[in-house]
Amino acid sequence: MSRRTGARRRLGSIRLSLVLLALVPSVTLAAMWGVTTIQMFSEGLRLRDQTELSRSTGAMGTDAALALQRERSLSAAWLASPRGSRAALDAQREETDKAVAKLVGQADAIDRAPSRISDRMYSVLGSVGSLEYYRDQVDNLTDITAQQALDHYSSIIDDQIHAFQELSQVDDGDLTSQAGPLIGLEHAAELVSREDAQLTLAWPSGHLDDAAWTQFTELVNTRRWLVKDQVVPQLTGDAKAETERILASPQWRTLQSVEDQVLAARNAGGGADADRITLPESRQRWDSAMDKLSVQYTDLIEQQTTALLQRSADKADALLLKAALLSAGGLLALLLCVGMSWRITRSLSRRLRGLRRAAVSLAQERLPDVVARLERGEKVDPESATPELDYGHDELGQVARAFNTAQRTAVHTAVELADTRRGFQKVILGIARQSQNLVNLQLSKLDTLEREHTDPDILKGLYELDSTASQLRRYEENLVIVSGERPGRSWSEPVALIDILRGAVGEVAEYQRVDVQTEDEVYVAPPAVADVIHLLAELIDNATAYSPAPSPVTVRAAMVAKGLAVEIEDRGLGMSEEDYESFNQQLAVPPQFDVVALADDLRLGMFVVAQLAHRHGIAVTLRSSPYGGTTAIVLIPHEIVVRDSPGGEAPGARETRDAKARAGANGSMTPAGSDITGTGTGTGAKNGTGPGSGQAPVNGSAAVDAGRSGAQDAADRPAGSVREPRPLLAARTAPAREVAPRRDGLAPLPRRVPQTSLVEELREEAPPAHDDGSPDNFTAEAAASSLAGFQRGTLRARDDDAEPPHDEEAAAPRRDAADPVPSTPPADR
Repeated sequence: MSRRTGARRRLGSIRLSLVLLALVPSVTLAAMWGVTTIQMFSEGLRLRDQTELSRSTGAMGTDAALALQRERSLSAAWLASPRGSRAALDAQREETDKAVAKLVGQADAIDRAPSRISDRMYSVLGSVGSLEYYRDQVDNLTDITAQQALDHYSSIIDDQIHAFQELSQVDDGDLTSQAGPLIGLEHAAELVSREDAQLTLAWPSGHLDDAAWTQFTELVNTRRWLVKDQVVPQLTGDAKAETERILASPQWRTLQSVEDQVLAARNAGGGADADRITLPESRQRWDSAMDKLSVQYTDLIEQQTTALLQRSADKADALLLKAALLSAGGLLALLLCVGMSWRITRSLSRRLRGLRRAAVSLAQERLPDVVARLERGEKVDPESATPELDYGHDELGQVARAFNTAQRTAVHTAVELADTRRGFQKVILGIARQSQNLVNLQLSKLDTLEREHTDPDILKGLYELDSTASQLRRYEENLVIVSGERPGRSWSEPVALIDILRGAVGEVAEYQRVDVQTEDEVYVAPPAVADVIHLLAELIDNATAYSPAPSPVTVRAAMVAKGLAVEIEDRGLGMSEEDYESFNQQLAVPPQFDVVALADDLRLGMFVVAQLAHRHGIAVTLRSSPYGGTTAIVLIPHEIVVRDSPGGEAPGARETRDAKARAGANGSMTPAGSDITGTGTGTGAKNGTGPGSGQAPVNGSAAVDAGRSGAQDAADRPAGSVREPRPLLAARTAPAREVAPRRDGLAPLPRRVPQTSLVEELREEAPPAHDDGSPDNFTAEAAASSLAGFQRGTLRARDDDAEPPHDEEAAAPRRDAADPVPSTPPADR
């Protein structure tokens, strides 16, 4: 089986497949809708949080940076002229403290910010915490220089600018690009403020040292490059126009002019004191331009920062609104898709259930009903028995039409098979009836020959033919049972149990090995006599056929709580537990003959036994025997068991009458096969001697050789036929002879005594018990008899001294000259 086929089988049903077909796209759409909605809402909320964080920390940080820039300029002026007024410096320090306090108050927002932002902001807060120390140094320089104090202000402002740069890195690329020029503008303003602080510190002395001049030069060049290449090209709209207006103002030109003079002062100074660079006399111009420019770029930075934060908030709100609208639309589309998928799936599932119910109804109701009607022999119209299924013209309708064709074909096939089976059974029944007539005619002729001849050799051959004909009649009855009919034999009175058992033994080829044991005086009802005899004969024949020839087959019968139990036990090889279970199931529920005929291992005997047992409610069970063979237990129910003797005659009276008959006026013993006279409708001992029903145990050879009695004799002919009585003579009894037991523990085969069944006139005189040794009495016949006896004794001695193993005896059993040879194959199990 391929993997794809296994996967299809693991789905379980088409309904589940349809549900999955609708569920998988629905779940996929739901997942996509959920992911998209969550992502869009997350982006909007995240942008809103970033905007609020920038508004609370970035804007406040910008205000603090501008305040620190103004304080730094005033601190530089104080350091340059300590004897001046401190009022402006003290006022600016209060403004700076207010701005810093607002920034420190946002510690919780800073704590929730991403690490890249929080690290920068914590750096700003840490630098602000040491601001008081540097203020003290500005007031009274003791530990650091003036330049170091101013550099601390510059460090705090740089940290704030970098923190604002991190805040501007949002998920929206447009906002991030708009924040870039604003950060550049703040950085340019910071560079100008540093230039002002450095010149303010140097104006009183009128000169710069070489290091200070170099630092100033770097600040000027960096700011000019930043404004020209980074700020102005990236600005747009009002910000660009305002920036260009500031750059074109007279104050900006004055600023650039003073910067140029300072840069050129080094080259113009020359002389021996090259380390001291004289500043131009432009302090007033510089201060006037810086006062106006600082106000202008401060307003520009605050306006652009506020505008950027407003655009970010609007963008976050628009993104959240868009996410809500798309989420609602996606949810509506998802519900519509799920509803349509579920409706289509439900429709297909309903149609498939209807088709399934139709198929189940055909398999479990209509076809079994058609088969049952056919078995009862009724005529069935295939068209009316197969109603059409209409499921439209789509693929499911095509399946329904194919199903209609299949059910019509199935019903037509069932009708044809039933007609074929009935015809076959009729053929078998016709052949069996013709064969039965011939067998019955043969039995009648054999009976006539048995009455006419008295020669022992001829009688022996006739008895063997009689036994073979009885077996043949049983096989012919098997054909009748297979065809569904009943055998032709019937009785009008109950038959004794012992006669039933003898009749069954008489239909077996190796009847000499059967040992019958019973003490119950019961009878079998007339309707079941023939079937019970046939059933027991099949089981006994099986027992003799599947066990070694020397071993006995024991037949025991006794009344039990649920009826009459007959136990047939052999000493063969037995079967496996699986075979026992299979045969017991077949015996409990007999199958149709066509099923049996199609089986790989044809067991016709078991089929016949099952049919007969089912007909009369008889239970047949097979199990293993303690001897290793098989034990068949036949339980005949009380309904077909009769406890009273036929005709109301007591068993004791019947035995008395039988004894009188055996010692009758003629003083004879019935020859083989003629114990009972009368019609085939009864097996009672009428005008004959038949063995009493209580005489048990009875050996099988005695039951047949000494007279096939009761039911067997009556079973040899159909109802209505009459067997003429034969004269009864006194039987010649053989002298009792002690038989030595065999080494394997089995009983030896019975031996026929010559002249036992001959009439008195034909018997030869018995030789004298003791020979007097006179030569006159020694004749050729006596010499031949002596030599024959010597030879028989020698052979018996060899047999007793060197007997073959048991399995060799089973493979090639030794038969007595009087044993009949089976003329038909053994019955099969």
